Amino acid sequence: MFDVLKEIQQIGIVPVVKIDNEKDALPLAKALMDGGLPCAEITFRTAAAKAAIRAITKAFPDMLVGAGTVLTKEQADDAIAAGAKFIVSPGLNPEIVQYCIEKGYPITPGCSSPSDVECALSFGLDVVKFFPAEAAGGLAMIKAMSAPYTGVKFMPTGGINAKNLKSYLDFDKIIACGGSWMVKADLINNGDFDAIRQLTKEAVHEMLGFELGHIGINSADEKEAKQTAALFETMFGMQTRDAEKSVWCGKEVEVMKYNGYGQKGHIAILTNYLDRAVRYLSSKGFAFDEDSKVYDEKGRLTLIYLKADFGGFAVHLSRK
Repeated sequence: MFDVLKEIQQIGIVPVVKIDNEKDALPLAKALMDGGLPCAEITFRTAAAKAAIRAITKAFPDMLVGAGTVLTKEQADDAIAAGAKFIVSPGLNPEIVQYCIEKGYPITPGCSSPSDVECALSFGLDVVKFFPAEAAGGLAMIKAMSAPYTGVKFMPTGGINAKNLKSYLDFDKIIACGGSWMVKADLINNGDFDAIRQLTKEAVHEMLGFELGHIGINSADEKEAKQTAALFETMFGMQTRDAEKSVWCGKEVEVMKYNGYGQKGHIAILTNYLDRAVRYLSSKGFAFDEDSKVYDEKGRLTLIYLKADFGGFAVHLSRK
């Protein structure tokens, strides 16, 4: 997998953008960045694509800007010369794929059949675009093709929206989804970048699915923890469960048997995709305690604490 695709995997959503006027490039990029998606696929469907890519990469060098709908060698060269970090095509043209590979351009060609996937494999590619996703069979088709091609991962685009996004991303053979619902052409052409910023923010939060998991309360010792837990059981009927380091009151309250993280205790926030949540919050300036990381038996990150306390409570993210 190209390194840039590993970065895209951490983001999860690739806005697919059609820009008619170069002047809209920078405010659009800022709206996406502010909304939490430092990534964009600028399609070569208009004459403004090359200039838009150049403007965005110059103003926002940390943004992952790629070129989409690349159909010719000239467009591939123009895209990379303008600063594009990756290339995407709607289909698999062997001549274009070969050209990009020889030039060292990270390319993700469109595939919608097993024959397309085998052609991609012949070029040494292990990530393909699945397009048009919904029209070509959607998630069911991707799962069917993943069975024989176990080493291939997909980036579906076409018909992806806020309602079906999570169902795609939950499948571990999908690195990210491309979509245009937050960057519709009429919003760009009308200069409604506030709406784009809000739709982008909503897309990110829909993907990450933040929700309160439980509240943790610190105690001086095990005796105090059991006394506190007994109050929750007596007053609110929360069934207590004794664990090694704490006493649980239902699933909502964890009473620690010692003074753990935070002055008063901790707050657990659940998320659909922990690695993506860490990347997103890190981009917003929040720091994490690397020593607090917890992994499961498969080596997947399951818990990590933020460095900052909130009102005397430490905060950790946990994978749902």
